[in-house]
Amino acid sequence: MKIAIAQLNPTIGYLAHNAQQILAAAQQAVAQGSRLMLTPELSLCGYPPRDLLMQPAFVAEMAATLMQLAQDLPPQLAVLVGTVVVNDRSTRIGGKPLFNSTALLHNGEIQQLFHKRLLPTYDVFDDNRYFEPGLESHSFWLDGVKIGVTICEDLWNDENFWGKRNYRVDPLAELAEQSVDLIVNLSGSPYTANKQELREAMLRQATQTYGQPIVYVNQVGGNDDLIFDGNSVGFDRQGQLVCRAQAFDTDLIYVDFEPAQRDLQLGSIAPQPESTEAEIWQALVLGLRDYVRKCGFSKVVLGLSGGIDSALVATIATAAIGPEQVLGVLMPSPYSSDHSVADALELAKNLGIQTQSLPIGNLMSTYDHTFAELFAGSDFGLAEENIQSRIRGNLLMAISNKFGHLLISTGNKSEMAVGYCTLYGDMNGGLAAIADVPKTRVYSICRWLNAGGWRPASNPDLPEVIPANVLTKAPSAELKPGQVDQDSLPPYEVLDDILCQFITQHKAPAEIVASGHEVNTVDRVIKLVTRAEFKRKQAPPGLKITDRAFGTGWRMPIASQWLPTSTQSSHYQATQPSALTT
Repeated sequence: MKIAIAQLNPTIGYLAHNAQQILAAAQQAVAQGSRLMLTPELSLCGYPPRDLLMQPAFVAEMAATLMQLAQDLPPQLAVLVGTVVVNDRSTRIGGKPLFNSTALLHNGEIQQLFHKRLLPTYDVFDDNRYFEPGLESHSFWLDGVKIGVTICEDLWNDENFWGKRNYRVDPLAELAEQSVDLIVNLSGSPYTANKQELREAMLRQATQTYGQPIVYVNQVGGNDDLIFDGNSVGFDRQGQLVCRAQAFDTDLIYVDFEPAQRDLQLGSIAPQPESTEAEIWQALVLGLRDYVRKCGFSKVVLGLSGGIDSALVATIATAAIGPEQVLGVLMPSPYSSDHSVADALELAKNLGIQTQSLPIGNLMSTYDHTFAELFAGSDFGLAEENIQSRIRGNLLMAISNKFGHLLISTGNKSEMAVGYCTLYGDMNGGLAAIADVPKTRVYSICRWLNAGGWRPASNPDLPEVIPANVLTKAPSAELKPGQVDQDSLPPYEVLDDILCQFITQHKAPAEIVASGHEVNTVDRVIKLVTRAEFKRKQAPPGLKITDRAFGTGWRMPIASQWLPTSTQSSHYQATQPSALTT
């Protein structure tokens, strides 16, 4: 039995388009002699549809589209399609109104329905908000082969792999008890760096534990802040990888199931990205491209400061949508260094993107004149520095409004974490391309680029993409004379390690201090993270590439006075709230 694995890139809510993608893949699969085709979780509506599921008209249209798709598909091909099914029992005995389901379409009809059993509620997942869990694990017969069906999280509860069970039931174990010949899994598993290594280790363990081969199909593409990497795979019953689809691209691959051996045969195995930097690069390019495309834009605009963050974002945008669709805006102030302008222009030349220069000195003078009386007697400080950033933000938004370009903000995760950014200034934008990329990772990706990681098609022999001076000069916002980032922040190597331990690993301040960091530095960084929450709530969506991003899965309160420190008192204390700074 030849099985087609359709690694698709759906657009959320675009039901007709998604159905057409499934139909086109099915027609190709039939031409290659396939008998069964798998599509990702919720492939008909795209994952995650979020509160679209609260619209009865949307659910009804999905049902009608599914029925039409069943009639349009080649009758000789059985197709598993991810969809939503109404829970008819919810009005009688309670429960959520919908199931996250897989429909078996064959011979022009919906032959069978399978419901997702394990509903995750951690990180970016909120399945329990919409769905009722399925009560049983089911299978179907095709050409004498008994095939068990699971959906995404149903695979992620193997006690032998995790050392514990996060749910009371284990769908894989139940299907093994039913003596299925093959287990398939339809997934919408979001990308984080190095996640495929974890997935493959988990699947390998599962096949060895239960003695059943597993075919796993994953969604690919960007949907809002989430990126899906594809990397669909198959493992035989001994735990050997037998096929893998491409990473970060649509794909249609095939694997043969041999009924006599009750096992999968070796097929094509796409290579993995050669490094973490290469993997993150591909994810960011895909995420930006799909955000632009799926939101209906064609061109983007961003500020080019001559710094490393804007250099990386401009390069990502160029790779994603082409240099002719990217506008870089230089907005030098009296505090801007000559090399910043020169570096920005050199980068633009390397990439082949258009630039526009809008000096802001006169605008700053106008603000100074306007505030002269009100600010009289006070020292130059944060308010005046932030005015520069807000002038730039206004100029970029004006260009976005005038020409319909999507404004891409250029702040990195380290800055977003500690609030080293300006509301209504450099935080302006419709997408924050590197908001989940720590500063140290920004540097490593740029070094990877210069070492041959990527070159513009118009200049493939370019010695280096990122100008050398951008990589070697001290990072600076250039909002006052001689300013560098380390005037306000610890060195980025120190800052990023503290942030990783606190944000991603959930370590207590005392544990971070014990790892080798100074007490005052740890306490100051954690205070900055806590007080910057209100800024992050107003930031544009940022592409997620780590396990703990400031996006869908980050749900911290703003008006909170709990502040972890390295020396917690054992008794209650009244604390004076800290003022928020913008």
